[in-house]
Amino acid sequence: MARAGLSARRLIRAGAELADEVGFDQVTVSALARRFDVKVASLYSHLKNSHDLKTGIALLALEELAERAADALAGRAGKDALAAFANAYRDYAREHPGRYAATRFPLDPRTAAASAGGRHAQMTRAILRGYDLPEPDQTHAVRLLGSVFHGFVSLEASGGFSHSAPDAPETWTWVVDHLDALLRSLRPPGP
Repeated sequence: MARAGLSARRLIRAGAELADEVGFDQVTVSALARRFDVKVASLYSHLKNSHDLKTGIALLALEELAERAADALAGRAGKDALAAFANAYRDYAREHPGRYAATRFPLDPRTAAASAGGRHAQMTRAILRGYDLPEPDQTHAVRLLGSVFHGFVSLEASGGFSHSAPDAPETWTWVVDHLDALLRSLRPPGP
């Protein structure tokens, strides 16, 4: 019989909190059982295994990040939209490092297709429509933005920018400004 008060949703949320505290790689069903002071076996009526737990955390994190990005984008276009979107990612990664790491957890194709990951791509493409990029440039730009945002926040989180001037926020602004300039330069000439 399942322990009162435990559910898959509650365990996944607790797993997400644990990921932010100790790192996503350290999250296991055993670690979660210790958090609730229960036996591991009592969690298996809610979760299949640690992979199932990590998948749940990844889905939760993708949804949270999509909501945050959508809120940031509301009513914005062009460079303002690009900066708001970029800042939503960076802020989420800084506030929730374990959950952000979970957004990179490999999902099977069916789970990935049903996740909020598609919303992230749609929002990125919506921003890029303001730059009038044709295909395949738009797809290249989606990949460029994802790579730059993820690379920057990963390096920042690991302390990669803490040993030299200028400070990371100044570089972040510079990066967003130059991404905007690059995207504008890729616009096909008008009629």
